[in-house]
Amino acid sequence: MRTRPLKVALLGCGVVGSEVARIMTTHADDLANRIGAPVELAGVAVRRPSKVREGIDPSLVTTDAMALVKRGDIDVVIEVIGGIEPARALITAAFEHGASVVSANKALLAEDGAALHAAAERHGRDLYYEAAVAGAIPLVRPMRESLAGDKVNRVLGIVNGTTNFILDKMDSSGAGYSEALDEATALGYAEADPTADVEGFDAAAKAAILAGIAFHTRVRLDDVYREGMTEVSAADFASAKRMGCTIKLLAILERAADGRSVTARVHPAMIPLSHPLASVREAYNAVFVEAEAAGRLMFYGPGAGGSPTASAVLGDLVAVCRNKLSQTTGPGESAYTQLPVSPMGEVITRYHISLDVADKPGVLAQVATVFAEHGVSIDTVRQQGKDGEASLVVVTHRAPDSALSGTVEALRKLDTVRGVDSIMRVEGE
Repeated sequence: MRTRPLKVALLGCGVVGSEVARIMTTHADDLANRIGAPVELAGVAVRRPSKVREGIDPSLVTTDAMALVKRGDIDVVIEVIGGIEPARALITAAFEHGASVVSANKALLAEDGAALHAAAERHGRDLYYEAAVAGAIPLVRPMRESLAGDKVNRVLGIVNGTTNFILDKMDSSGAGYSEALDEATALGYAEADPTADVEGFDAAAKAAILAGIAFHTRVRLDDVYREGMTEVSAADFASAKRMGCTIKLLAILERAADGRSVTARVHPAMIPLSHPLASVREAYNAVFVEAEAAGRLMFYGPGAGGSPTASAVLGDLVAVCRNKLSQTTGPGESAYTQLPVSPMGEVITRYHISLDVADKPGVLAQVATVFAEHGVSIDTVRQQGKDGEASLVVVTHRAPDSALSGTVEALRKLDTVRGVDSIMRVEGE
């Protein structure tokens, strides 16, 4: 074993960063044996230096993150501060001054991953980011390495624990969205401002990263269709149960049947209770991968939190340090296919549509005519009502999303349709 330690700079010492530092200290001997050399925490960059950080030598703490990464003796930089800047500048500087990088920054990787990979390659450094996608779940490395010889055609995943917790509570208890969100906030699953989670921004960033790895093409955050879950209601869950389904906020990544394009989207969807993702409860994550040779694979576990995320960060740290010792680098970006990302309107999907209609003869015929005029085939329809109030619940066969959205707009113009109560896609079949 080499006795001279590999020096590590830690950028950020919040929930994740403090746990990374703790494990590095308490498991120092094990990490050294696994790597083949000791690892030494050489500096910790923070915004509030006066805060007491248990187990961290105060002499290591600095507010000058840029000076830390430019020291020249740093072997690995761990970036857990999040956001776009200054994280992007710090990571780039780390590469330029001889350090490889381990990051948990999904937003930055989804927006500027190609440039960061190019910078890492230009300087002969590693860029690892297992923690950016699904917390402790080993997903990036299996897809980037274990499935490197296979062809991935589809990825279907629950990649945000907060939204899964909320939807699970709505399903199991009959609670409304606001009530379930309040419980998630009280338990610490939801932030004071939950927008990034409930509006799908967090899941969309992860979807962009996964799509790039799965399909060997560049997918940016702007390429991902995004739809939040704030409009999901208890009535939607009641309808789902009548269909033998539940509702999840899904990241769905698909290769086109002709192999010439890909799609990436995040939105609520009904999935059959028989699908493996339907049983993913509370704040857990799960990703379902369909590959040509390997078949169907499912990755499951906690997708957030200090300890789970730190586990992924340290797994990357071990891999990067091993590469340092052997004077090599791991796999970088693979974007050779250069496949275009198709817009949402071209995606083939199914709809569950609930309509508030007049309770009189001929309404169903009018509605069916609108679907036919837009080339959308109806799978099932359920009609109920009394005393002048009625509802129609229509489930379609698969059709282009543009045709389905056009159908809904035409339905809104019918005199006999008083309102469209809900629209939701149906997946997982």
